Amino acid sequence: MIEAIDLSKRYDGLLAVDHINLQVHKELFVFLGPNGAGKTTTIKMMTGLLRPTSGTIKIEGYDLLDQPEEAKRLFGLVPDTPVLFEKLTLKEFLQFIGSVYDVNKENFQRRFNQLIELFDLGDRIDDLIQNFSHGMKQKTILAAALIHDPKVLFLDEPTVGLDPKSARNLKDLLKGLVQKGTTVFMSTHILEIAESMCDRVAIINKGKIIAMGTMEELRLKSKKHDKSLEDIFLDLTGGSEYDEVLKYLEDK
Repeated sequence: MIEAIDLSKRYDGLLAVDHINLQVHKELFVFLGPNGAGKTTTIKMMTGLLRPTSGTIKIEGYDLLDQPEEAKRLFGLVPDTPVLFEKLTLKEFLQFIGSVYDVNKENFQRRFNQLIELFDLGDRIDDLIQNFSHGMKQKTILAAALIHDPKVLFLDEPTVGLDPKSARNLKDLLKGLVQKGTTVFMSTHILEIAESMCDRVAIINKGKIIAMGTMEELRLKSKKHDKSLEDIFLDLTGGSEYDEVLKYLEDK
């Protein structure tokens, strides 16, 4: 479970995240918002990369600020801008990550084989990461986040750079992980993926959560039962700008 309690982040005069409250448990939870809305700042606070101005984050009951090692052992993270040790080979990098999480040799080899097959990396395991394309690096960081079989998984734009096959495999994998009890917290700009995968959605705008629920609940609140997630998102976060785009196209 992930709990965020009155979580805030202030930069000088800017309140980037404004007292948000979330509980996410054994589900695929999608976190949406326009650029600059506070998505990545929230994920960074939830994973200990950024200290909140106020509020509490708990991972499976462990307070992230008071019990950071216990909490961080339980989750995997794919950040928006992955940092890799590019002088290592793929296998060396995953071995290093496995050692950080104290994954024993037998479990590591099992997970390694599964992830290499899943992301179609079999012919690159002895290649230096510095020679990888952006898509290959994205596959590598995804494998690293999953190597210790985490109870909680944070994903910030995980499909960026993935080829269609790998993106489909990732979608199927995430659904399978949730069925087995993993909590997945994912940010994405691809609303079609979000709608097809999510159990629940939260929409953040200007640092505040402005809507949260299942797709059915969001449609009920919008009073239009046939609306897509994209329609709901645009209505809540920037309908006027969207209308201006349509007007511009109609005038051309």
